[in-house]
Amino acid sequence: MEVPTSWDALRKQARKLEAQLDEQMNLYRKLVSANVSTKADAAESDLESWIDRLLKQLQQVNSQMQALVSTGGSEVVSHTLNRHQEILQDLTQEFFRLRKSLRAKQEHASLLEDFKEFDRTRLDLEEGSEQHALLKEHASISRSTGQMDNVISQAQATLGTLVLQRSTFGGINSKLSNVSSRLPTVNTILSAIKRKKSMDTLILSLVASVCTFLIVIYWLTK
Repeated sequence: MEVPTSWDALRKQARKLEAQLDEQMNLYRKLVSANVSTKADAAESDLESWIDRLLKQLQQVNSQMQALVSTGGSEVVSHTLNRHQEILQDLTQEFFRLRKSLRAKQEHASLLEDFKEFDRTRLDLEEGSEQHALLKEHASISRSTGQMDNVISQAQATLGTLVLQRSTFGGINSKLSNVSSRLPTVNTILSAIKRKKSMDTLILSLVASVCTFLIVIYWLTK
């Protein structure tokens, strides 16, 4: 920036910088009102840098004007300088306030985005846990079903064995009944043998008893 030396030139430069600042501050106010992003973009950073540079230039011009007034000047000149200094102070304070508000909005949006991301992650984890639990339950049911199938298979095999044994025993009984019905003479002979054996045993017992009785009488009469 070219450095003017006269009061009029300095005042003209100050008014030009103030007009530029007023225009840029209007743009910055709209940006702060509409901004909902989580971080500064290139246009925002460029605008802030440009406003900050204009404020520094205006501060430099005011300092030069202050130097001229300090060497001697009228009350009107002093009042004019105070007015330019107030404008600089108001613009600087508003710029800092707007930038602070913008940073707060961006931080709030960032925190909100982080919370949403955390919530999405939590939901994903819960969904994954539910799916894992369902898979685990399905595997347990499958194992139980397999065990039940094994038990049923064993029971069916045992039932088949019992049925086979029953059929075998039924066949043996049937064969024995057929043999008995086909051999009535054998049964009759066996019964006669048993009766004769019983008669012989009875006769032998009577003979032995008589002999014993006679021997006892013989010994008593001797």
